[in-house]
Amino acid sequence: MRIFDPHIHMTSRTTDDYEAMHAAGVRAVVEPSFWLGQPRTSPASFLDYFDALLGWEPFRAAQYGITHHCTLALNPKEANDPRCVPVLDELPRYLVKDQVVAVGEIGYDSMTPAEDTALAAQLQLAADHGLPALVHTPHRDKLAGLRRTLDVVRESALPPEQVLLDHLNETTVKEAKAGGGWLGFSVYPDTKMDEERMVAILKEYGPEKVLVNSAADWGRSDPLKTRRVGDAMLAAGFTEDDVDLVLWRNPVAFYGISGRLALDSAGTQAVGATHEGNSILRGGE
Repeated sequence: MRIFDPHIHMTSRTTDDYEAMHAAGVRAVVEPSFWLGQPRTSPASFLDYFDALLGWEPFRAAQYGITHHCTLALNPKEANDPRCVPVLDELPRYLVKDQVVAVGEIGYDSMTPAEDTALAAQLQLAADHGLPALVHTPHRDKLAGLRRTLDVVRESALPPEQVLLDHLNETTVKEAKAGGGWLGFSVYPDTKMDEERMVAILKEYGPEKVLVNSAADWGRSDPLKTRRVGDAMLAAGFTEDDVDLVLWRNPVAFYGISGRLALDSAGTQAVGATHEGNSILRGGE
């Protein structure tokens, strides 16, 4: 079973996690920039963090046979802090880096006017740089947050098919699918989704354009949840091809939109793919 975790915060994890992930079949990850738990007080702290995601973390992952890419953005929570907002002016010089395969995480936390502004601005940055967008749907009042997100996406220059709507669940999946974007689900020990609920959604809505991630971070989380979902899918009667579509080809297809996805260490290369995830092209520029 080959696994691509499309949303995991390895900055918060140990090298033991990398070792266990490789043993479980993980060969590629995307690490979105996010809130680190301690509020940042200036754009400079974002830039140090971005540099680590572009340099140190790919090096650390490679020691364990895992390819690492990232997404960069001003996250929704810190979009409300005027001290952090100037990082939007710094993002363009980072979004041209080869390791950056999307703008993200962007979206909503508390659904404030400041978050509206940051989301719209970063969707435009994604369109300007030919990148897809990883969108964080809020943990509270999820359906209202999803609807507000879809409204902003429709008003933007970025096509819905270049948007991954993440942290979905049973209350949001139907409208998210109707919106034309990619569908992301985070599988967590206590919150968000679990393996059984994920399998039930896959049975109802199918595996097309579905990405499953662990979103493992500094909280109680499990970087092996992707593997556990794959095992649960097989136990529920899904085929190995279904599992490969969800856990490998769909992430390759979505992040391949960037033209920068390079998966040499996983035994394949891709910078672009069809929405079915079947096209393999050249390595990153």
